[in-house]
Amino acid sequence: MKKILASYVLWLIAISAYAQYDLVIVGGTPGGIMTAIAAARQGKTSVILERTTHIGGLPANGLGATDIATRGATTGLFSEFITRVKQYYISKYGADSKQVKDCSDGFHFEPSVAEQILEQMLAEQKGKITVRKMRQFDVLDKNILMENDQIKKIYIFNRESQQREEYTGKVFVDATYEGDLGAAAKVPFRLGREGKDEFNEPGAGIVYKYWGGTEGEGSTFQGDNAVQSYNYRLCLTNNPANRVEVKKPLQYNREEYISLIEDVWTGRHTGAHMQQVTAAMLEENRKYIASGKPSKIPGDVWGIAKITNMVTLPNAKTDANNQHMAFISTDLPEENWPWPTSAWAWRDQYAQRLRNYIQGLIWFAQNDKALPEHFRKAAKEWGFAKDEYTDNDNFPRQVYVREGRRFEGLYFFTAKDATEVAPGQRPPLHASSVTASHYALDSHAVRKREPNRIHLDGFLSYPSQVYTVPYGVMVPKTVDNLILPVPVSGSHIGFSTLRMEPCWMALGQAAGVAASLAIDRNQKVRNIAIAELQKVLIEQKATLIYFQDVQPDHADFPMVQYMALRGYLPEWQAKLTDAADEITLAAWEKLSGIKIQAQAGTSRKDVLTKLYQQLK
Repeated sequence: MKKILASYVLWLIAISAYAQYDLVIVGGTPGGIMTAIAAARQGKTSVILERTTHIGGLPANGLGATDIATRGATTGLFSEFITRVKQYYISKYGADSKQVKDCSDGFHFEPSVAEQILEQMLAEQKGKITVRKMRQFDVLDKNILMENDQIKKIYIFNRESQQREEYTGKVFVDATYEGDLGAAAKVPFRLGREGKDEFNEPGAGIVYKYWGGTEGEGSTFQGDNAVQSYNYRLCLTNNPANRVEVKKPLQYNREEYISLIEDVWTGRHTGAHMQQVTAAMLEENRKYIASGKPSKIPGDVWGIAKITNMVTLPNAKTDANNQHMAFISTDLPEENWPWPTSAWAWRDQYAQRLRNYIQGLIWFAQNDKALPEHFRKAAKEWGFAKDEYTDNDNFPRQVYVREGRRFEGLYFFTAKDATEVAPGQRPPLHASSVTASHYALDSHAVRKREPNRIHLDGFLSYPSQVYTVPYGVMVPKTVDNLILPVPVSGSHIGFSTLRMEPCWMALGQAAGVAASLAIDRNQKVRNIAIAELQKVLIEQKATLIYFQDVQPDHADFPMVQYMALRGYLPEWQAKLTDAADEITLAAWEKLSGIKIQAQAGTSRKDVLTKLYQQLK
């Protein structure tokens, strides 16, 4: 009987593996998850093929401090996610609890909570979304069947059964951080850094820059093949009841970390404060530390924060990222360059190497006797959170792949798309926008420490403003039924701001709706009606153009979004209650081709509403 039951289960799995889906999504990242949810709400079926045993990508693997510079710039399904995060902490701990305060309105969360909420969001779409874990896609010609510029089917390796599976769909979605499916479909892509001569972008090419300061010697701005560094986003805690000691890895090389010794004793770092720090000050600091006190160099930090950037999460945990002001931290530059185009065997080896390196770095900071005793003691207050990643020795399961392949789509996003066209004004407004977003132009290092440099090559941040993302960044020029909401089209600097999870979630939502429209209309994904896509997204409270004074819960949000996409509201505020002046009325008449009859003092809202009713 047991053999019959086992055979039946295997038969069911085999049948499901060969099922037809509306959408086949490679990658259980938040971008892929939101694609499936958005498509399900349009009545479409999806299968998500995730290589690991857990869905959720980086938010479920330590990225608990949401990277977004302007809250409210990106909404839609992303807003649903953070609202659920906040409600989780309210329901479990109470509205006035420290956990609710530390969740920062849902923007800060524990990895396990992120995974739980994303699983719940998927589970609500009963019968529409199938999730297959431990499914690996390899970039081999034999694993993709294409006919007439369309993907017909793909073949996946089931890491549990060791069998090859076939998946057929109407639209395929690459939601991987690496861009593996797009590469298999032969979509052109870029790797490395463009030089400043190509797009005249700030920070392009080889750059050495004080963190928060100016560019320095060695900056040539020439392009190269360098890929920004990866790390693991650690979940650390200083709560003794939930703290696991960081142990020395079996593969440990002390030589990798010894440069940290002088950095700690002198207080040297990579921040802009160093422009005013003299050699005499560094030597004086050495004596000060030797007396049992922490560093007094401006901008320097002490203890574990010297090697990890710490952001508070609920329940005494932190999102511990690479320390931006350190010459040596949890990033491991240079060694990751092959990752985007390598096979999973190589990637797995690098992932283990990176884990060993990071654990070794923390152990060194906490135990090496060449470091000040009070530094080691301060560092040792922190350890891995016992209740996170319980099936992986409390260590994140997924490498933070900050940048993989960048495909060349219908639109190529560069720094100019994210920076103001004039002081105080917006970046260029894209009429085909599918989301607004905002983060700095931000890249981590591409090379390890070099002698006499003020920082690591390529570690930089430049300001941006809330921008719009055109549909074309995730649509290839040739493949008719492929959408790329995660490995999007852009330069190294342009991609450096798009690569944040809120933006990827929003692009996933747009991808799900776009795929549904393409299926319903029997169209190529690049030929769908953008206005129809935008209409659905606005109904779903997605912000396509950000306004400081009209958020998605505003009664006039749909009207403002519609008119803004057509050029009527180019400024940061809609100013609906203000009177419409003559210059504005003339501009709106010219745009609409409609004669506007408005009495003195008529509000902008009244005029816009009438135009909206006629135009839509």
